[in-house]
Amino acid sequence: MISVKNIVKTFGGVRAVNGASLTIAEGSITGLIGPNGAGKTTLFNVIAGVYKPNSGTVMLGDQDITGLPPHDLFHLGVLRTFQIAHEFSSLTVRENLMMVPAHQSGETLFNVWFRGAKIREEEAEIARKADEVIDFLQLSAVRNEYAGNLSGGQKKLLELGRTMMVDARIVFLDEVGAGVNRTLLKTIGDAILRLNRERGYTFCMIEHDMDFIGRLCDPVIVMAEGDVLATGTVDEVKSNPQVIEAYLGTGLKNKDRKSTPKAKKTRPA
Repeated sequence: MISVKNIVKTFGGVRAVNGASLTIAEGSITGLIGPNGAGKTTLFNVIAGVYKPNSGTVMLGDQDITGLPPHDLFHLGVLRTFQIAHEFSSLTVRENLMMVPAHQSGETLFNVWFRGAKIREEEAEIARKADEVIDFLQLSAVRNEYAGNLSGGQKKLLELGRTMMVDARIVFLDEVGAGVNRTLLKTIGDAILRLNRERGYTFCMIEHDMDFIGRLCDPVIVMAEGDVLATGTVDEVKSNPQVIEAYLGTGLKNKDRKSTPKAKKTRPA
């Protein structure tokens, strides 16, 4: 579904992404891992249109989406969540979800004045869908709670719910498990698996929790120093000596450094 080729993104003299290439298969849950500073979030932001790359291409199927802004990608079904949830804190959970669908009739003054019946009918359908999403994500108890009052895990679920309000083709999840307790993390994981298996969602996620990655993701892509280091199952990448070296800080593509002794005793954090 997504093909990234030779992406370079620099900030001043720093190459945050250094010629990275990868593919994300339709219907997969792909994990993206790597040590801090590996370029994972920057690559996410390039794919999601937050940053324009200095060079390289991003393809959605046969369509070149390189550098398209997020609002255009939204209409193509390319969505993302954030490590720090971006909710409308003064709106309820239900209202946050109802805000998502584009081109609502009530957004124009003419329709507000002359097409009230159409607006009410449309909003009733959107509200029905929002209630369905709330029930799916087990957020019924906070349906009418202000989003700003939710816990961190509930806000992550709400962000996931917003992707369900439109016809998402692929969803990029940026550390969806960060700061989330184990109970809610299991709920989030269950929701991701169900969306993948029952509704055909494609996911790509950045995550540091290897147990969470191991439960959900195949394949797993490892980045280090702005480039792709390895791809495989979670067990394959955890036992890969180059991956172990990258996590220990010995670096990518530096063959002259002394190798880390007994690397097999170390696993990615």
